[in-house]
Amino acid sequence: MLDISVVLTGLPKIQQQLGFSETNLAWVQSAYTLTFGSFLLLGARAGDILGRRRMFMTGLAIFTLASLAIGASPSAAWMLSWRAIQGLGAAILAPSTLALLQNNFPEGPERTRAVSYYAAAAGASATVGLVLGGILAEWVSWRAGFYVNLPIGICLILATRRYISETPRHAGTLDIAGAVTSALWMSGLVYGFIRSAETGWGDVVTQATVGAAVILLAAFIAIERKASQPILPLRVFDSRVRSGAYSARVLYLAAMVGFFFFTTLYLQEVAGYSPAITGLAFVPATILHVPSQSPYRAWSSATVQTPYS
Repeated sequence: MLDISVVLTGLPKIQQQLGFSETNLAWVQSAYTLTFGSFLLLGARAGDILGRRRMFMTGLAIFTLASLAIGASPSAAWMLSWRAIQGLGAAILAPSTLALLQNNFPEGPERTRAVSYYAAAAGASATVGLVLGGILAEWVSWRAGFYVNLPIGICLILATRRYISETPRHAGTLDIAGAVTSALWMSGLVYGFIRSAETGWGDVVTQATVGAAVILLAAFIAIERKASQPILPLRVFDSRVRSGAYSARVLYLAAMVGFFFFTTLYLQEVAGYSPAITGLAFVPATILHVPSQSPYRAWSSATVQTPYS
């Protein structure tokens, strides 16, 4: 969560130093979130099959290495490539985290407390990341926001090796085809929207990309219907209430991310705010995320298992 928000207040600096166009700057966020979202369910399945401790450490290693590479970015293409890899590491890391909390804390008040701390940290990270990213971008460098992951990642890997035991493995298969098609159709759709801002919807490439995304979405649905162990069982959409909640969440996040992206550019490039002041200006909006993670809600989220656990 911190790595999603820490980069926002540094976007103008990143654009200046790495030569991003105004349109391609959106990929700094999209490259990370697309791979994160596309491979999150596959990462959870891999933890069931290969062991959650192993996948937790693998995700940490990928995430930490990618953070180092992003901080050393010499070009826009280099940064976007490693942002995508960082998102992959996060997709492996995140589901194993909650699973290990369940395995290492007994059910009841102790587990509820542990998961509440986890949820509170996730909720606070959006606020901390925006403020920290702005301070670092102004007084040190936007690169420092990624370098801070290096010592944390190394310490967590060493601590995991010493204190965390491996979980039992479960037989199963990985839905690689589903994960790849989900990543491709979402990436194609996002690319079409971003490109349209520069070329318009009449552009042939934009239309072809969006059309290909629709075809890939249909292919993804077909794959999930036939897969013996799909990463996204379509039965989860059988409930109208649940589907409505999913739709509301999509709209909420789409509005929130767009708000942060355009507002940080406006505050710095139009209103003349410094990166640090921009980060502080976001606090009234982001602080609402912290109390939304109540202990009961955190416990409820932690008890959700992957479909075939």
